[in-house]
Amino acid sequence: MTDVAKRADLVTLTIDGVEVQAEKGELLIRVAERMGTAIPRFCDHPLLAPAGACRQCLVEVEGQRKPVASCTQTVADGMVVKTHLTSPVAAKAQAGVMELLLINHPLDCPTCDKGGECPLQNQAMSTGRADSRFHEHKREYEKPIHISSQVLLDRERCVLCQRCTRFSEEIAGDKFIDLMDRSSGEQINVYRDDFFGGAGTGDGQVGEGEGDVPFNSYFSGNTIQICPVGALTGEQYRFRARPFDLVSSPTSCEHCAAGCAMRADHRRGKVLRRLAGDDPAVNEEWNCDKGRWGFRYTTATERITTPLVRDTRTGQLREASWSEALVTAAEGLKAARERGVGVLTGGRLTVEDAYAYAKFARVVLGTNDIDFRARPVRASGSPAAESEEADFLAAAVAGITELTYAEVEGAPSALIVGLEPEEECPILFLRLRKATTRRKLRVTAVAPHLTRGFEKLGAALVAAVPGDEARLLNTDPAVAAALTEPGSVLLVGERLATVPGGLSAAAALAARTGARLAWVPRRAGDRGALDAGCLPNLLPGGRPVGDPAARAELAVSWSVDAGVLPSRPGRDVDAIIEAAADGTLGGLLVGAVDPGDLADPARAEQALDAVPFLVSLELRRTAVTERADVVLPVAPAAEKAGTYMDWEGRLRSFETVLRGSTALTDGRVLEAIAALLDVTLNTGDVLAVRRELGAMPAGTGRPELPSIAPAAVAEPGERAAVLATWHQLIDLGTLLEGDEVLAGTARPPVARLGKELAEAVGVADGDLLTVHTDRGSVTLPAAITDLPGQVVWLPTNSPGSTVRRSLGVTAGAVVRLSAGLPGPILAEGVDR
Repeated sequence: MTDVAKRADLVTLTIDGVEVQAEKGELLIRVAERMGTAIPRFCDHPLLAPAGACRQCLVEVEGQRKPVASCTQTVADGMVVKTHLTSPVAAKAQAGVMELLLINHPLDCPTCDKGGECPLQNQAMSTGRADSRFHEHKREYEKPIHISSQVLLDRERCVLCQRCTRFSEEIAGDKFIDLMDRSSGEQINVYRDDFFGGAGTGDGQVGEGEGDVPFNSYFSGNTIQICPVGALTGEQYRFRARPFDLVSSPTSCEHCAAGCAMRADHRRGKVLRRLAGDDPAVNEEWNCDKGRWGFRYTTATERITTPLVRDTRTGQLREASWSEALVTAAEGLKAARERGVGVLTGGRLTVEDAYAYAKFARVVLGTNDIDFRARPVRASGSPAAESEEADFLAAAVAGITELTYAEVEGAPSALIVGLEPEEECPILFLRLRKATTRRKLRVTAVAPHLTRGFEKLGAALVAAVPGDEARLLNTDPAVAAALTEPGSVLLVGERLATVPGGLSAAAALAARTGARLAWVPRRAGDRGALDAGCLPNLLPGGRPVGDPAARAELAVSWSVDAGVLPSRPGRDVDAIIEAAADGTLGGLLVGAVDPGDLADPARAEQALDAVPFLVSLELRRTAVTERADVVLPVAPAAEKAGTYMDWEGRLRSFETVLRGSTALTDGRVLEAIAALLDVTLNTGDVLAVRRELGAMPAGTGRPELPSIAPAAVAEPGERAAVLATWHQLIDLGTLLEGDEVLAGTARPPVARLGKELAEAVGVADGDLLTVHTDRGSVTLPAAITDLPGQVVWLPTNSPGSTVRRSLGVTAGAVVRLSAGLPGPILAEGVDR
């Protein structure tokens, strides 16, 4: 925009005698804020559409016969405005509104969770009367309403600002509470729409009837945070503390790759609540319920705080001193090094800790057998595509910041493949929805069906049978049409790795159309682990392990001989598991990996049992720690400083929240083991690691991604189907175990299938459907959905649906279907 055009969009007005310029159409309350004038308000929020509901922000505007709400009034040229600071009329109007708000408001500030950080308290002192003229009995309601297992509503405190209902409808797209009734009976209450198939009870309580289900929005906690009074509270924090008892520390979310800024409030060495941080470039002022409430794993009873060593006489784990455990780990890894040691890392690791594992693997163990991808990484039975994802990550992701949230929000269209944003990256979903509702972003989804999240994005569906995505990316005209406009974006998820040719086709499509490509992993630590070198074909900095110049530069940085660094790409996670299971490897070093996340959990546990020496660095007892020879406890995110890298490639650094903790980082533990093997690792100090990473030269050149032909889609027979599956946001993940309150907000697991397939199997909506393989079965209520024929969808790791462990297969496999419970299947000798 030229300077002349900019000047044409500006208007001049006067506020409290001060002349100011503002953009045409800007809200009066925002202009006053920029001047430093704080106008009282309750309903106004910068990320919500104006409502004018509370009327607390009244100001006097010259020419108007009565005060106007500054949160809905746009500026005009020549406007003369007086706020409560200079206008007795405005001050009296605001005082009158405050008196009306307090007429029925309870005087329970000492017991209210909002006490001490309540805008109503503050503005009652600054704007309200010193005494009350109302002496009648205040209005009362039965309290609280359990909107969900997490969110509670105390209606008598509500000032009807409608922030909660507006957030739910405008931002999250989950209309669950609404303004109901009229006149003095007007209230915020539980809402049920046809999506849930039920209605609230007449008294506003969540009923026990067949149609009533708990509110299950993934973003409900934001309504608590933006509520200006204590009407909405959280079950985990309710009556636990007061704001003036807490210490607040900025931090970053450790769950998904969204990279949310967070605020942790803690007291006496324990985090009591977490709130969304204010970061306009990333999560704005929002977060998901998993990030807000999923922190109780740090205080779980099975938390490991003392090293454990397996007793050679009894075969049982026993507590040991740090010195004994470290010596045992060092000696065992030294002996195992002759046959080879595999290194498996998981998604909770910070960039600094992931770098420590990458450095430890190369310098101490002399191997490239390291992989952060604790999940299925390739399609079974497709040797040509074994290294496809690793090659794709090296060519198109590592070290690249191709796309940002702002660019996604400003794009004209988006194509999404192998990713369900609401389930797998919730803040990306919110930014996409913001763009679809305000900027008319067009979303196209290549998926088996339109999920609830895709429906809220208004997405156009390109129906895909699992395994057919690569062909559609190559040939489907609707896919190509979605990326024709300049600035279009292509978002691919980690699940596309299990489709032969899928990632190669996505990269080729982006190159062909000019679309900007982004890879969106599911876990917080995955993108950082990639750039830190936790991949069998990449060194830290995204440089190929086979590049002699890269190894030479790295050897100088690490002060080692270049010949020490292995030059051949190592095994990926599946190959490491197989090598451990068949006795090829002499040991495994495992950090933050749950076997249940891998492609074949049963085979992974066989490998853990078979490997001669196993070292586990872990927070809590898991299937790995129960089989380990040495277990070394490490610090969770709240007890250490570190950095996550979000899907954009943006660094999200944070400092220690609970400073009294003595828990060690993974990098410090690995440094101690290396020292016993006469290697100086220098990974124990976070700042030192950051300096080392910052000084590392960037990789030059990108390997070519080979073209891989799409595989033929499986053809199921009668009463069989192709399996589609992905994780729901709140499921049985390790960091959510034991949190029953948060688990209550999860979406109920169902088995989705099309109408024709349901009729062929003999199930109706709500009937039990059993999905089974030779390994076992999963039985869930059937949900008739518009899916391609011969496709069934299951949640990957939800209660009653642990797909990989129970069925032993991943997406794209053929499974058998039957109506009802799996009794006949058990009779055939199938181990459920």
